Amino acid sequence: MARARRSARVGLAAVAAGSLLVACSEVGGWGSGGGGETINVLMVGNPQMQDIAKLTEDSFTKDTGIKVNFTILPENELRDKVTQDIATQAGQYDVATIGAYEVPIWHKNSWLHELSSYAEGDSGFDENDLLEPMVQSLSGADGNLYALPFYGESSFLMYNREVMAEKGIDVPRRPTWHQVADIAAEVDGARPGMKGICLRGLPGWGELGAPLTTMVNTFGGTWFTKDWKAQVNSKEFREATSFYVDLVRKHGEVGAPQAGFTECLKAMSQGKVAMWYDATSAAGSLEDPKTSKVAGKVGYAHAPVEKTNSSGWLWAWAWAMPKTTKKADAASKFMLWASGKDYEKLVGEKLGWSRVPAGKRASTYAVFEYRKASAAFGDIALKSIKQAHPTSPGVQQRPTVGIQFVAVPEFQDLGTKVTEEISAAIAGRTSVDQALENGQKLAEEVARNYQ
Repeated sequence: MARARRSARVGLAAVAAGSLLVACSEVGGWGSGGGGETINVLMVGNPQMQDIAKLTEDSFTKDTGIKVNFTILPENELRDKVTQDIATQAGQYDVATIGAYEVPIWHKNSWLHELSSYAEGDSGFDENDLLEPMVQSLSGADGNLYALPFYGESSFLMYNREVMAEKGIDVPRRPTWHQVADIAAEVDGARPGMKGICLRGLPGWGELGAPLTTMVNTFGGTWFTKDWKAQVNSKEFREATSFYVDLVRKHGEVGAPQAGFTECLKAMSQGKVAMWYDATSAAGSLEDPKTSKVAGKVGYAHAPVEKTNSSGWLWAWAWAMPKTTKKADAASKFMLWASGKDYEKLVGEKLGWSRVPAGKRASTYAVFEYRKASAAFGDIALKSIKQAHPTSPGVQQRPTVGIQFVAVPEFQDLGTKVTEEISAAIAGRTSVDQALENGQKLAEEVARNYQ
């Protein structure tokens, strides 16, 4: 019996985060597999999704005859679009990428198809090979999967080894945030136009909110206490936010208030910044010489800490099937293929093994070609995923699960509004104190729903 049937799971949650430019892609052709159905897939515009849009026609469609229309959007736009479509039961999409935040909430609202039965019915999918943190984060309270992981991630520090060597800096394997800030100051301007570090400044609960909240956690703060008292203007939350804002303003990337995952990925891969704290899934792109000027020159360290032993987030971008779809069979075939071992092999052989959507299967880390391609980052990425603590990410008990978010429906709006205030502080349009006072009022409104 599949693991999802053996034990009930608490729906753990975790982000990350990432976005690329808007792109729409249609792939098709009837192929040799017959069928002739067409499904609509809505997905976030991260590099791994761009890859699958390129590979689907000549592999999945060719084999099954199922045509796939992709709509690819930046993260913030994707979240708005998928929430609107699924929550209103519009039924425009047969498959959508969602994350660990949405799964337990949307399952509770009965918006998603249960997927464990499809996984169990596919002898080649091997559900037991999925990493347990990914399974937990994408399961409902009934123990069934409600999304299939495309790739999983935690967060870590990425740095330019050449620049560090030139400056005689040895980056600790497990640095503190104060050590990172000192290094950022030393390498700022190490090369013409180079900044010390890239940290997201783009508003959004899954953009700026993701790295900031991990910093809040390890500085001793939290959005809410166990009994739902808002803590946005607390000493610890204020200290972490001030540290983040000061670091970005002094040594961060150009245009920080508009910089999200995509912009930081570009800055790091083009040698415009010396360090970057973000998703472990970014490493594959940084190590691809076709797109990165720093391939083979990047070092990796665990997520910086202060008062906790670890601070990395936990997230999975995953395929979900809205209950409104009338093409469940075709949609499930696409999802099982896209999350399967054969797809990882296809990416490795066609695009390069560093670009495999990893972080979801134990077997991936036993593949010789992947281990070789990910030698610089694979082990630390896997350890970061396994060390993430969605039920206890800070120094105090929490009212819900989640590392870089709070797993309640209201957090999507709350996190976005508060990060808009903090992004304004990065831009110099307001102070951190004012931003957090405004945020505290919004958090208190949410807390009243649960007290």
